[in-house]
Amino acid sequence: MSRPQTLEDWLAYLETLHPNPIALGLDRVHEVLGRLAVRLDCPVLTVTGTNGKGSTCAMLDAMLRSAGYRTGIYTSPHLLRYNERVRIGGKDAADDALIAAFNAVEEARTAAGAPEIALTYFEFGTLATFVLFTEATLDAVVLEVGLGGRLDAVNVIDADVAVLTTIDIDHVEYLGADRAAVAREKSGIFRPGRPAICGDANPPASLFEEARSRGARLQRIGQDFGFAVQGRQWRFFSAAGERYGLPMPALRGEYQLANAACAIAALEAIASRLPVHAGAIREGLSTVELAGRFQVVPGRPTVVLDVAHNPQAAGALAATLGTMGFHPVTSAVVGMLRDKDISGVIAAMRGRIDRWYVAPLPGPRGASADALRQHLLHAGIAEEAIMACESVAAAFALARENASEADRIVVFGSFLTIAAALETLRDRA
Repeated sequence: MSRPQTLEDWLAYLETLHPNPIALGLDRVHEVLGRLAVRLDCPVLTVTGTNGKGSTCAMLDAMLRSAGYRTGIYTSPHLLRYNERVRIGGKDAADDALIAAFNAVEEARTAAGAPEIALTYFEFGTLATFVLFTEATLDAVVLEVGLGGRLDAVNVIDADVAVLTTIDIDHVEYLGADRAAVAREKSGIFRPGRPAICGDANPPASLFEEARSRGARLQRIGQDFGFAVQGRQWRFFSAAGERYGLPMPALRGEYQLANAACAIAALEAIASRLPVHAGAIREGLSTVELAGRFQVVPGRPTVVLDVAHNPQAAGALAATLGTMGFHPVTSAVVGMLRDKDISGVIAAMRGRIDRWYVAPLPGPRGASADALRQHLLHAGIAEEAIMACESVAAAFALARENASEADRIVVFGSFLTIAAALETLRDRA
């Protein structure tokens, strides 16, 4: 069989290599990694957490680049283009570079004289990212865990600093049904003798047990480091001292201060290798960008895009919506995966929403519009306040059509939902 030629063909091919879209475990990834000439000769910061890991990665990258360092950052999932997952020096990886890296992984995966290794889409992409980062001569690498931590593909690389942002229940079938189990899985990125930054103010006892058993140097928010709001600025404190007069992160929401504090604590942990001066921290906080995290779209009516897809994230979204100015009517455009806690998300958001436009998401995991409607009815939402639509694009269009200039539209529920809304906005532009 001839190899794919275009990036689109490669991505379609990757979907066929493993019978399951998610297959946690490191043995297969370790095997292929051993066949590749991959070596990351720079500090590696690995970030996991139920919520906040994408924002924390973005802030780490922004502050490091503001300090003049050449960075590689790997995140997932993407919104519009796969290239968004791999950024080098602040720029998305080019198609040609990704294709070359995919070819390198394929050669290693199917090497003559060795057993062929089945890799998932995410595992293959992660290994290709390591190939690109090895070739790029980087000063620092930031890795976002895809799912969990202990058995996630990025965990084949030893983190110099591990960051765990928040701990809540999500992906029950893989991570467990309580916070203790989730903490055990996510703390799998901790390494002996190395810093482990925890941004959860009330972690379960299992986190401390795992940190001790792994020999990691645990630093906990509110205890070993933290933050305090001071008017329109904030203060960071840690054993290394205090930083006053920090600007609010460009990513909106008070919850982002905990993510920012985790990022600064992580940078302090590697300051002897990569010092980041105060000006770079301020610049990084002020300029950081991340699509789909309380992203306010210019124009009227006000449109807010947020990937919130679990109760903790939805609660943070609802709280941040409460800090905005007055809007006569707030409409929600919602699409979710059926294996998420849909009822919990609705409970967190219902006090902020007047009208609900629900839409199905593609694929076997996508919840139907009728299923979302039934959840809303069960939550006590009036039937006349619910509009079932055939797609996110149709729901977004109808919400805009029915909104006045003073109203607000909140799009949330999944990365797929935000991607569809962004595509609609791009087409209109």
